[in-house]
Amino acid sequence: MSILIDKSSRVIVQGMTGREGQARTRLMLDYGTNVVGGVTPGKAGSEVFGLPVFNSCADAVRALGSIDISVLFVPAAGVKDAALDAIRAGVKLVVIVADRVPVWDAMEIAAEAKDKGSRFVGPNTLGIASPGQAVVGMIGGRAESAREWFKPPLPGGTGVGIISRSGGMSSSTAYYLGQAGVRISSIVHIGGDAVLGLRIPDVAQMFQDDPATDAIVVFGEIGGSQEEELADLIKAGKITKPVVAYIG
Repeated sequence: MSILIDKSSRVIVQGMTGREGQARTRLMLDYGTNVVGGVTPGKAGSEVFGLPVFNSCADAVRALGSIDISVLFVPAAGVKDAALDAIRAGVKLVVIVADRVPVWDAMEIAAEAKDKGSRFVGPNTLGIASPGQAVVGMIGGRAESAREWFKPPLPGGTGVGIISRSGGMSSSTAYYLGQAGVRISSIVHIGGDAVLGLRIPDVAQMFQDDPATDAIVVFGEIGGSQEEELADLIKAGKITKPVVAYIG
């Protein structure tokens, strides 16, 4: 078990036909992520790695059925329209990779997600990895390195959940824990922008409820109140699993 993603999660890639979209789709497919199609306005009818491309998420859902996750490899200026397209099509988790997304756009995405019962990670996120299950985004760089660096729980076993505001430290923390023999349940890079979707306290609560996670590691940063909010959850007894945190 894992949080947010697993090998059965149905994923589409918005911006799949672009250079970055194709490179990261290759990473996800090679790792075993269940990518079922892509979206690029004006490119309907084309294919990438044998997967169909649609003009909109609504078209993708009509053709393919329900979609669990959409990952956005689109420029910052196009993020709002792409995210709203996904949310309005019923996608329940949107992963926004681009940085420098205008704050007002991020706020509009947050309002729409709340209204439609969806969630989003980012902006400015490398994505999510559940070792041995799936990768969404660009975390790990290549499937080979992601497999080598991030050690999954043993069959029937548990691991450590990692949360970070830093993309580099999301990967590095998981790598160094793996080198020390620690198994990883999931890695979540929440993103570094001012307005975010899932935040440290939100993800920590998911790890608290996840039977595959037996401890939580947080790499935080100065600024903001997310780490303090996590401390309040621990103090209130809502997070009872061991938490190890470093704030840089």
